[in-house]
Amino acid sequence: MDPAALLAELIRHRTDNPGGDEPSICRMLSRSLAALGADEVAVVEVPRDEGTGAYVVARWGEPHTIINAHVDTVPANSGWTVPPWEGVITEDRVIGLGAADTKGAIAATLVALEGQKPRNVGVVFSGDEERTGTCIKHFLSSSWAQVIKRAVVCEPTGRAVGVRHRGCVAMSAEVKGRGGHSSGADQMPKPIVTMARLALGLDEIGRRWLDRGPADMKGLCLNVASIEGGVAFNVVPNRAALTFSVRPPPGFDVATFEAELEASARAAGEGIETQTVLSMSPFETRDVAPFRALLGSLPRAEATLPFWTEAALFSAAGIDAVVIGPGDITQAHAPDEYVTKSDLQWAVEVFRQVITRASGSAG
Repeated sequence: MDPAALLAELIRHRTDNPGGDEPSICRMLSRSLAALGADEVAVVEVPRDEGTGAYVVARWGEPHTIINAHVDTVPANSGWTVPPWEGVITEDRVIGLGAADTKGAIAATLVALEGQKPRNVGVVFSGDEERTGTCIKHFLSSSWAQVIKRAVVCEPTGRAVGVRHRGCVAMSAEVKGRGGHSSGADQMPKPIVTMARLALGLDEIGRRWLDRGPADMKGLCLNVASIEGGVAFNVVPNRAALTFSVRPPPGFDVATFEAELEASARAAGEGIETQTVLSMSPFETRDVAPFRALLGSLPRAEATLPFWTEAALFSAAGIDAVVIGPGDITQAHAPDEYVTKSDLQWAVEVFRQVITRASGSAG
């Protein structure tokens, strides 16, 4: 198979999330995996709030090592100069939504499997990575995942291998007042002002943490994203809310951060309630040595990634992981997303070597 032509075909299967058809592309991929001699192939549909997600999994023997890439994409950004779902092939690149993130890795994996007789290797191509992660969570809780020891998780890494990245925690805070006519504002609670004080306190926490953490991931990336509340200039609002997020590194001191957050909320005013909206854990490869044996000299470097990946979910499930794949993260989610043909061929060699060396290992 030509990886560029195969990638163009995958791009033409619309899997933008939400709204795309993940089960359809998984059924197509299942036929390809069966034709490549897999001992077992299954397509699993996963219900979620918006539509139906899906993943396809294949094994050759007991899959101690797996390659994982996601089939879904974000919606098309503005600014495209070619149709996002056409799969345009030029002299040196393939252009289309998902080319780098991560259908190029899927195409390269399928080509790498050609002519091989893997042993103790598996592949899982999963949906819903771009939103809520329902599919990979379902897979990790299934019997399929019980024998897996190592996962090569595909994202566009610029030919490096990612061995760590930050997590992401989004939180909200709310305070309530009694509201009323602004002529009585001097004697009434001021929810928005309370939230403004909390915002300043949060910013101060972020400043205090600037020099904390690993050398390559200092600070929290604390972002006060919004303050909302109120209806008109002459109405004292009866509530206000604030949203903020942090991106903690591996080894994050949760207890210290929570104590500082609680103190900041007390200082801002009474009655502030906070809750976690989203929590995605940081990631760090526990034992890099087996992955070095699988990848050899093909990666340019071992890197700290600037973005979150589902490798964190594998790690939380007890499966050690690294992140690697064709393309560059600067292309992901961007108009005219592309992957170069040379990157595709490099990825074929990466995955071919992983499959060959994993098949020859003891487990």
